[in-house]
This record gives sequence, structure tokens and C-alpha cells, in this order.
Amino acid sequence: MTESEFLTLTDAIFNRIEEALDDQGVDVDTLRMGNVLEIEFDDGGKVVVNRHGANQELWIAAKSGGYHFSLRDGRWLAARDGAEFFATLRQAVRDGSGDDFELSA
Repeated sequence: MTESEFLTLTDAIFNRIEEALDDQGVDVDTLRMGNVLEIEFDDGGKVVVNRHGANQELWIAAKSGGYHFSLRDGRWLAARDGAEFFATLRQAVRDGSGDDFELSA
């Protein structure tokens, strides 16, 4: 995948995340700065989603840990344990906000 294709694909994912949070009324603030999407909770906690162009990976940093995901067979999977990006993010947002949050691949 070219760098341009990676940026287009991950822009769409960032947009989906922001739209899902808004549509579902999850009580968070989001801030997008270049390659980073911050999701901040009322208590000041955050989940940070970062795209790393050099490795063509999506990263999640949350209280539960740090995760690196690469696109394999059409799915964003963690190198360490095979966890799926959207499931990991969904759980991190639920843990941080206390709200039900649905986001699927």
C-alpha cells in the first residue's frame, strides 16, 4: 500500500471513530492533530489513536496498555496477540467513559 493510500484509509477510520462517538452520545472530547486522535474522558483520562506511516500501523495507547496494529487480510490486527483494532478501541472507550460504545470493522 502506498503512503497516500494508507493516509486515506486511516483518515476514514479516524472519521468513523469520531462519528460513532458523536452518534452514540459517548461523553468524550476528541481532538485530531495530524496523525493523532485523542479521546478524552471526563476524569481527564485519554485514549490516543495514532497512525504510524513508516510502519503503516495504527497504535492505541490506553490505561490497559499500548497496542500496534497492522493491516492483514483486510483486518487491523495486533502484532503481539492478534487482537482486533476496533474491538480493542471499543473496550478502551467503554472502560474510560463508562458508556456503551459500539464500533466494528
